[in-house]
Amino acid sequence: MPGLDQAYAPYCGAAPTAETLASRWNLDPILMAALLALALAYGLGLARVADADRPSPVQRSCILLGWALTALALISPLCALSVSLFSARVAQHMVLTLVAAPLVAVGRPAEVLGSLWPDAAKAVRRSRLWRMVASAPGATALFALFLWFWHSPAPYAATFDGPWIYWAMHLSLYGSALLLWRVLLDPARAGVAQSLAAGAISTLQMTFLGALLTLSPRLLFTPHLFTTVDWGLSPLSDQQIGGLIMWVPGCFVFLGVTLVTLARSMEGRVPGSVGRDAPSESRS
Repeated sequence: MPGLDQAYAPYCGAAPTAETLASRWNLDPILMAALLALALAYGLGLARVADADRPSPVQRSCILLGWALTALALISPLCALSVSLFSARVAQHMVLTLVAAPLVAVGRPAEVLGSLWPDAAKAVRRSRLWRMVASAPGATALFALFLWFWHSPAPYAATFDGPWIYWAMHLSLYGSALLLWRVLLDPARAGVAQSLAAGAISTLQMTFLGALLTLSPRLLFTPHLFTTVDWGLSPLSDQQIGGLIMWVPGCFVFLGVTLVTLARSMEGRVPGSVGRDAPSESRS
């Protein structure tokens, strides 16, 4: 069982075989305690948040599902499989950033958790750093930076040296994805134009990185040099599959939400936009 005292070894343990994979659940007590603590804190925050700011039942269901998918991506045998296959690591990242993160963002965790420590939350919201990273340009740039950094050969290889860099990767990717989805799912927060730009840039940068990994003629990720053969793949074909997993879902998810925002804006259904359904005084 992996733990935070494990050094210079992959956090998820040794590369599994097809016979042992089903039994390779990550039951790290620190991880499980952190997940349960976050769920408990959100529940306590719901009891304190003002009625006007309380997430709806649908929003609460979304964050529960997002929390469950986050836990599953980190605890299930997918963790161990990501030691063997680059494509499994990319799949884990796509589950976290493209599926779990938007579901969690729908539940407005920052507002709910902030109700537990209102003074600290107010100070954070007023800080220059928060205003920068929570803005549409800041969140877009931060997510792109971490995505490209952790899928570059040297930083990627470093995540196999122990738990600290492994968790730096996951927390930075997941945290920046939450910030980005906070902007994309609430265009009125940052403005329709900036939300559309964030979606378009995220579509392009993830598509480009996925294509680069898929079409690269040489192997970029040496940690999987000897671990893919048990799964019937060469290291290069595993890398290409990983690139496709990033390329196709990443492109369609970000493009889809961008097109939805554009359509709603043209219909005047986003505050601050002008469309055929906009109030008459806005058209005069």
